[in-house]
Amino acid sequence: MTRGLDDMTVRELVDAVVRSPNFDERDQPITMVVLHYTEMQPVEAALGKLTNPASGVSAHYLIGERGVVTQLVPEAKRAWHAGVSYWRGNKDVNSASIGIELDHPGHAGGYREFSEDQFEALVPLLGRIVKEHDIPRANVVGHSDVAPMRKTDPGELFPWERLAEYGLCLPRPTKLESGDPFPNEGAFILALGRYGYDITEGRKAIEAFERRWRPEKISGLYDAQLGAILWQLLLERDRGAYR
Repeated sequence: MTRGLDDMTVRELVDAVVRSPNFDERDQPITMVVLHYTEMQPVEAALGKLTNPASGVSAHYLIGERGVVTQLVPEAKRAWHAGVSYWRGNKDVNSASIGIELDHPGHAGGYREFSEDQFEALVPLLGRIVKEHDIPRANVVGHSDVAPMRKTDPGELFPWERLAEYGLCLPRPTKLESGDPFPNEGAFILALGRYGYDITEGRKAIEAFERRWRPEKISGLYDAQLGAILWQLLLERDRGAYR
């Protein structure tokens, strides 16, 4: 592990650079951001894992609960953060995305709200990334969105709506024009696939959708409210309003 500037570009929003050896070359342009939690504490433990060649994992950035931003992998390189994943037809999410890890105990360690300092550090960093790479709001996603069968992060307490107020992700639809058009759960799951989710395990895809779009109730079961939310998202996307 090498500490220092090396060949990595240090930006004003980055507090430190700790080089991770766990990366390779991209074969796609950057079109996504994937947000994670570390499910490890303290932050030094996560930093150690993300920079350990034996772990085989990394991310581009790690944001501590106190708002310290550490760059681990240059954005031009392919970090190993998403694992087996899928989003909108893309089976190599790592090649197309920037991964941001948030220092947090996760569901396994006492799930709780994300810290204000962390959120305040994330907003300008994500804002710069989205602008620089022209990333659509619909492609700022959680790890559970791209790997619903395996992951639950950043989870139902992540403040997506606050992030949406900055224009950095899609907001939850509030005007549900047409209600729920789906005749049954199977039709709803197929529509989740159309929206972009891996629907190999339909109930897991529903849970992931709930964590992102209806975090107050996570059941893994289709209902009319979920159907109305998904339908509105699809309508807005097809109109070009939800880029």
